[in-house]
Amino acid sequence: MPRSTSHTRRKARSNPRGYLSVTQAGYGFVKTAEGEYFVPRSKLGGAFDGDLVEIAPSRRQAEHAGDGPAQAQRRPSARVVAVIERSHHSVVGRYEVADPFGVVVPVDHRIGYDIFTMRADNPTIPDGALVRVRIVEYPSRNTAATGVVEQVLGEDGDVRADIESVVVRNKFDKAFPDAAIEQAQEARVDAEGALAAGYRDITDRFAFTVDPRDARDFDDAVSVIDRGDGSVLVGIHIADVSHYVPWDSAVDKAARDRATSVYLADRVVPMLPEELSNDICSLVPGKERRVVTVDVVLDKDCQVCSVDAYPSIFRSRARLSYDMAECFIQDIRAGRGVEHAHARAASCDPPQGANVLALGDASSIYEALRHLDRMAQKRAWARKQAGGIDIESTEAKVVLDDAGEPVDVSLRRKTCATSCIEEAMILANECVATMLVNAHLPGIFRVHEPPAPEALESLLPVLQEFDVVRTPAETGQVLAGNPYAIQSVLDAVKGRPEAELVSSLVLRSMQRAVYRPTCDGHFGLASERYCHFTSPIRRYPDLVVHRMLKAHVAGELPLTYDAQCRALPEVASHASRQERVAEAAERETQELMLVSYMARFVGETFEGIVSGVATHGIFVRLENTVEGVVQMRDLGAEYFALDPLAHKLTGQDTGRVLRLGQRVRVLLVDAPAHATKLALRLVS
Repeated sequence: MPRSTSHTRRKARSNPRGYLSVTQAGYGFVKTAEGEYFVPRSKLGGAFDGDLVEIAPSRRQAEHAGDGPAQAQRRPSARVVAVIERSHHSVVGRYEVADPFGVVVPVDHRIGYDIFTMRADNPTIPDGALVRVRIVEYPSRNTAATGVVEQVLGEDGDVRADIESVVVRNKFDKAFPDAAIEQAQEARVDAEGALAAGYRDITDRFAFTVDPRDARDFDDAVSVIDRGDGSVLVGIHIADVSHYVPWDSAVDKAARDRATSVYLADRVVPMLPEELSNDICSLVPGKERRVVTVDVVLDKDCQVCSVDAYPSIFRSRARLSYDMAECFIQDIRAGRGVEHAHARAASCDPPQGANVLALGDASSIYEALRHLDRMAQKRAWARKQAGGIDIESTEAKVVLDDAGEPVDVSLRRKTCATSCIEEAMILANECVATMLVNAHLPGIFRVHEPPAPEALESLLPVLQEFDVVRTPAETGQVLAGNPYAIQSVLDAVKGRPEAELVSSLVLRSMQRAVYRPTCDGHFGLASERYCHFTSPIRRYPDLVVHRMLKAHVAGELPLTYDAQCRALPEVASHASRQERVAEAAERETQELMLVSYMARFVGETFEGIVSGVATHGIFVRLENTVEGVVQMRDLGAEYFALDPLAHKLTGQDTGRVLRLGQRVRVLLVDAPAHATKLALRLVS
């Protein structure tokens, strides 16, 4: 036998692989089995955001890489040596005429390479137009990226073209397959057939929907029955989408791929064809509909006594906007009668398609909302006592005219009416999750884990700056992720100018809620068992839960049960990913519209609050939530030093301080086309 020697050849070590995530600043990160690596902008090697890449780790740490950010400190640095799989086959960008080329500059700043096309192939495309270009050759060390323009999305300055670019770049499918459309068009309610199949007839109940005035689908309704002994039966009725979307059908495959409806500033990209989402499954007043009902009996302290779930035939009696419901609740709390509440609600601008309430209907709504308001207050208090976290926020929604142009900004905040419906839906979600767990049935659950210690550590200097965390004991509790300590912080800033900012920073420090096939609890709601059941029109996980719940109620597993169970991990993971993509797109389109709306106010001054500090300047959030940037060069001639831990800039000559949460007055200098941020300047 040959002797073993020290010269025996060792097997070459393979390079790590992972998906590249590029930031807006141009550098990236790659998560691999060996850990996460920082990739400087100069070492991307022609890779785009989202590509599967092979990297070669460097011996240098990120802080020595030259263009490494603070958050890359202590992460090993690497360079991309090969792109294994491309995530982008086409790119949306601005077309710039540079004869003999037409250069497409990507609107997604995470793609740091221009794509060159031949001007002669598209001589009529105007400079500045928004286009979609198919990539023919990807960039390399010695060659630029080249492509072919396949679609002109709009002209320069058209905000609707910017939103169209969001649709194209995120690969949101606007058209459904023919087979899915055909299946949806064949859907019928067939109430008699449903009753014969075991659905319960609850059309005699007084049930109603409460939604935003501009809501486009109505998949949940509520009813309340006073049992006369101090207890009430709260009925939550959810559109029975699963009846029309069986597993692995054409509609199901399309819905599973989309995973969620996407609510952009000027349009909706629905998860289901409109024949289902806006008609057969929509709980419009006066129409019989198939629903899945969850009846929950609550005692006088609003604790759950019993739960009953079943498919039913149902008819909504009224459609209320949140404003109309709020009129009722405020009058109920003030001790005013139903006639006064009816008059006030009737004076609200009614939502499209809403019926005019008769006084008899108003009396039923009055009583139902009286019980729901009491339930909401008691259950919200109980959840807070159990460690639930209530983060209040303001949502800005741009109001559009018939031509799709922004004409106003609507600010949505939590109200008594929104709390009523929210608590009813949380109640249903918890009850359904408990039923699935107790029956040992699989499903998709909504999981929210406690915050990571490092996220809370970065939040702490801000809380100390605002004087809401003072003692070592309080500091320790926050760092430990104690929910009571976190809620105490939120309570301490209520009514203060920085309340909205602190709430948003606390929210950012939280983990994202995700979908999983295991029931691992919801930290934010202090709930051990939680799932999403209440929106199957617009969320695929809810549709999965409906199928499992109906199988449990029927006492019979479907033939596709095993196939569905095998698919659950990937369905949950895909739904979580698509939710993140949809939320980012929705936020971007609202910001685009907000900036477009603010263009009419250029030259005016506004009050705002410093929402961020950076080496290039400060971010300021106005009262209507639109954010702008004051560039460092506009702060004056002196040098400003950034303290990233204290989130403040300090002038080296004057000692002038600009810190997070500070109230400032700003001049609106510009509302640039295609931008999501305003250009601002401080006013003395």
